[in-house]
Amino acid sequence: MNKHKREQQDKLIDSRQVEGVFPSAFSHLSWRHLWRKNRQAGILLFIALVTALLMAVPLLYVMIRSFFAGKERWLKLLDGRIPELLWNTLSLTFLVTFVAVTIGVTLAWLVQRTDLPGRKTWSWIVALPLVIPPYVGAVAYLIVLGPRGWLREVWEKSAWLPGDYPFDMYTFWGIFFVLTMFTYPYVYLIVSAAMRRMNRNYEEVARSQGMNMWQVFWKVNMPLLRPAIGAGAILIALYVVSDFGAIAMLRYMTFTSAIYYQMGSYDNLSATVLSVVLVALTLIILWIEARVHRKGGYSQSATGAYNRPDPVPLGKWKWAAIGFLVVIFILAVALPILVLIYWSMIGWQEGALNSKFWMYALNSLKVSGLAALLSMLLALPIVYLKSRYPSALSSGIEKLSYSGYALPGVIVALGIIFVFNETPLYNSFLLIVIAFVIRFLPQAMQAQEASLSLISPRIDEAARSLGSPPWKVMFRVILPTIWPGILAGGALVFVSSIKELPATLLLRPPGYDTMAVRIWVEASEALYHLAAPPALLIIIISALPLRYMLNRQGKR
Repeated sequence: MNKHKREQQDKLIDSRQVEGVFPSAFSHLSWRHLWRKNRQAGILLFIALVTALLMAVPLLYVMIRSFFAGKERWLKLLDGRIPELLWNTLSLTFLVTFVAVTIGVTLAWLVQRTDLPGRKTWSWIVALPLVIPPYVGAVAYLIVLGPRGWLREVWEKSAWLPGDYPFDMYTFWGIFFVLTMFTYPYVYLIVSAAMRRMNRNYEEVARSQGMNMWQVFWKVNMPLLRPAIGAGAILIALYVVSDFGAIAMLRYMTFTSAIYYQMGSYDNLSATVLSVVLVALTLIILWIEARVHRKGGYSQSATGAYNRPDPVPLGKWKWAAIGFLVVIFILAVALPILVLIYWSMIGWQEGALNSKFWMYALNSLKVSGLAALLSMLLALPIVYLKSRYPSALSSGIEKLSYSGYALPGVIVALGIIFVFNETPLYNSFLLIVIAFVIRFLPQAMQAQEASLSLISPRIDEAARSLGSPPWKVMFRVILPTIWPGILAGGALVFVSSIKELPATLLLRPPGYDTMAVRIWVEASEALYHLAAPPALLIIIISALPLRYMLNRQGKR
């Protein structure tokens, strides 16, 4: 009886496999069945498993090493250092997330849902801060508002400006301002995409009940936008928790900067203790995201005709809305870029664009390009196995592959140093490449998964029926089909890698500098004419994928 039942289940799985459907209830059975039929898939499994284990190295290192820190070190840090760092990190994360979400939702609503003049132009202008790394923004505002900044000189020379100079960038409010200005696009882009898919039928029903514009927004639009707002808020919170460059540039102390300075003083055990707390904080944020995602928000029905909402007339508020967008544009885009252009011109006149500058640029392109190439190659087996051979094993491999993405760069660097300390790879630029792959592989996976989901499994079945093993099907059939998604993921990894600072600082060989490192070094010494050219070049390179992404969204 059991044997007959098992044969019936196998037949059911075979029929659903042809249709491209793998129910979770039979995922472990489908894996065993397909594994018996396609043992060549072991090549893909081996590559995916090795990749996943490599991604988990930093997390495993931190956990293992923290056990050897000793009770006294733990108690010492828990008594004084950790509570202070917790307060600094959590207060900064909460306030930046709250204000950035407010700005992002407001901008998205003005650009997507109102009769704002020049909506198409504003839609990409207000997204531009995403291509400016916060540590570059910190450099720009130090030049303008810092102790030796332009505004201070004007203030001291002016007779009609009373009192002492009021701005101090080396405070909580300085780092709060910088991180808010350069992280709000995370919410803006996600909420804008959600607003473009909203159906006006719900709003018409609400208005027929006598609701005004603000009541419709709070009672109809906001519940539908809750998942998008939550997703953007989580991205901002994770970024603030893991940021190092801007925080260290503005001399504020959070877990990431404290870990870096502990390593600088060769106290790696204390660094691992602080890293465990930071990992726990990151996991709590991810747990909150999972809880919110599980509860979800309201969903729009797929039945009936879709009607794009009519633009809301701003009326007397039109000039106030334009003024708000102009202020955000000046603070987050125009001012930083103009400052960098000014100092880049000075740097060009003083010979900053010399052979050393181009060597730093070449180093950045080399490590970022290799990381993007490796990420594109390594992501494909993981995504393909999860999509075509779903099981607890393939799902576990995917989750392990995401572990490095949730960790700050300093922790990733710690794990790599631990593993490769006694190998020939130590003190080579390849460790930087490995760190970039660990940090940003999920970006390539997400892009490939989105493209692969559009390809029917029947194509795979047809190729395998002709005798091709799974790895050949993946590279000869699937890869050419999803090539645009693979390139998009590689571009995201490249841009993220070229801006990465903490992992590069800790892993670079002696004398091997990238553009991000030179920005850090030169800005720390107030040599702004040397820091501005690489910062401007990073922004130009990062702007290309953003423009492509916004063009694709605009066509949908």
